[in-house]
Amino acid sequence: MNDDHRTHPRIATVGVHILDTLGAPVDHLPSGQSSLRLREIRVAPAGTAAGVAVDLAMLGADVATFGAVGKDEIGAFLLGSLANHGIDTSGVVRIPDVQTSASILLVRPNGDRPALHVRGANAVVSWDDLGPPDLSGFAGVHVGGLDAMAGLDRTGSLALMAAARAAGATVSLDFQSSAQWLEAPLLELLPGADYFMPNLEQAIGLVGPGTPEEVSERLLDHGPRAVVVTCGELGAVYRDAERVVHQPAYAVDVVDTTGCGDSFCATFLLATVRGLATEESLRLASGAAALVASGLGSDGHLSTWDRLEEFVRTAPLLTS
Repeated sequence: MNDDHRTHPRIATVGVHILDTLGAPVDHLPSGQSSLRLREIRVAPAGTAAGVAVDLAMLGADVATFGAVGKDEIGAFLLGSLANHGIDTSGVVRIPDVQTSASILLVRPNGDRPALHVRGANAVVSWDDLGPPDLSGFAGVHVGGLDAMAGLDRTGSLALMAAARAAGATVSLDFQSSAQWLEAPLLELLPGADYFMPNLEQAIGLVGPGTPEEVSERLLDHGPRAVVVTCGELGAVYRDAERVVHQPAYAVDVVDTTGCGDSFCATFLLATVRGLATEESLRLASGAAALVASGLGSDGHLSTWDRLEEFVRTAPLLTS
């Protein structure tokens, strides 16, 4: 890999595309037709493909994204926003007679964000609609949110990941839904991934209760090369066949936790593709999640790779 490809590697994201509308802070819902004045309202690309694609582009990757939106104004706006980040959206199909997936997030003062969501195009797109994508020539591929895309069967999904790995890509996998929507058959997807990166709630939803160390071990038994379980303020736990690595979280004033997992996945994959050691990849990924948590929306205060490195060098870690 030459220096330019190492600094600006080609990375693809495949999966969920959502447009988020966020409002903060929301400490209660007004009754009747009364109103609540907020500090900020923002719209942002989100979802485990679109949100990850934006983070990757901000950090210097050459990014293409694959998925589906509707033939509506929301879809046009979402595609335009992605293009403004320099992301290749030619692999995003527009499906007629269905709306683009969208969410309204009411961000509480502590950073929690109950969501109102329309599944839209993500729920109906099929592998026939998508091509499927040609992922040759990419150094990394992030597959995000297959659990929320009922039309993408597991056979086709595993074939896609196998083809990407055979072409030399590092493949990461995560899910979109909260634990209540995850079912055990999704574990059949894990052998397709080099890195499976759920949050702790999702991991427990898939393999049952336990510590991050315990659930990561159970997930590893299902076939990925490695598992990274993100645990919010408790940091992250990495596990492969030979070792376990613990990464503390960084101390920040939390504004909004939307997109923290996406930024973690994006940064870990990019750092890994750039050849960094696992420990350094985890530090940078944890730092990216902290920067996102300190602002509103799926990218928060994440900006450039240099800014991320500076943050990781100087920011304090949370200690138990």
